[in-house]
Amino acid sequence: MDAAGPRWEGGLLAPGDPAPVLQRRADSASPILLVCDHAGRRVPSRCHLGVAEQDLCRHIAWDLGASAVAERLSDALDAELIAQRYSRLVIDCNRPPHEPDAMPPRVDGTAVPGNAAVTPADAAARVAEVFMPYHAAIGASLDRRAARGERTVLVAVHSFTPLHRDYPGARPWPVTFLYNRLPALSETLAHISQARGVMAGLNVPYVVDDRGDYTIPVHAERRGLPSTLVEMRQDTLADDAGVAAAAALLADIIPLALDRITT
Repeated sequence: MDAAGPRWEGGLLAPGDPAPVLQRRADSASPILLVCDHAGRRVPSRCHLGVAEQDLCRHIAWDLGASAVAERLSDALDAELIAQRYSRLVIDCNRPPHEPDAMPPRVDGTAVPGNAAVTPADAAARVAEVFMPYHAAIGASLDRRAARGERTVLVAVHSFTPLHRDYPGARPWPVTFLYNRLPALSETLAHISQARGVMAGLNVPYVVDDRGDYTIPVHAERRGLPSTLVEMRQDTLADDAGVAAAAALLADIIPLALDRITT
C-alpha cells in the first residue's frame, strides 16, 4: 500500500514518480511498528544527483538488504511496516534535515555534485516531498495507537557495511542493536542473541544520538516508547537465505525481549 505524499507543479516529484512512503499491514494489532529509513535507492526524476548507477547500488545510497528483512519481519510478526523508497543521497530520512549530511555533497570518497550546489528551494522540496511524508506517516501511526490506548514498540531496521577504515578487518557482528536514552529493548535483544551463540553487538558500529539520528529520538524517545535500531551486516544479507535467516532470528527474539522488559 502506498501512502501518497504532497505533490505540486514544479516540485520535486513528477507525476510518474512513486510516493515516498510504502506501508504494509497498517491495520495490524501488533504492538510492534517497524520502520525502514533507507529502504530504497530511487531518485526523483527531477532530482539530478550526478552520481553513477553503480554508486546508487552501494551503501552510500541505501541500506542493502534492510527492506527485504523488514518486509519478511512484517509478515512473520503481522506488524505494520513504514518504509521510505528514495535514496539517502536525495535526503537522509534518519538525519535532522538541517544537518550537513542530510544531503551530503560527498560520501565515503564519492562526490555527489547535485548536493554540492543544492539551492534552498531544492532542499526545501526534498524535505517537503520525501522527508516529511515519511515521518508524518510514522507520527500518524503512533498517534492512532496512542488514541486507542495501545502499547507500541518502535523497531528501526538498518544494515551496515562489513568493512570500515576504523576496523582492521571485517566488522565481526552479524547483527547489532542501538539505543540512545532508552536502552532496555536493545540490551535485552543483544543478551538473548548472545545466549544463542550469535555475536550480537550493542551500540556498534554506530550509536544513536540527536544529531546523527532522527527516527528513534523524535518518534520513540519523545513519546517514551521502547525502541531499538537494528543493524545487520550486509554480507549476511547477500542472498535470500541470508535475508530469511536474519528475519527469522528477529521474529523469534523480538517478542521474547518484549516479554522480558514488560514483566
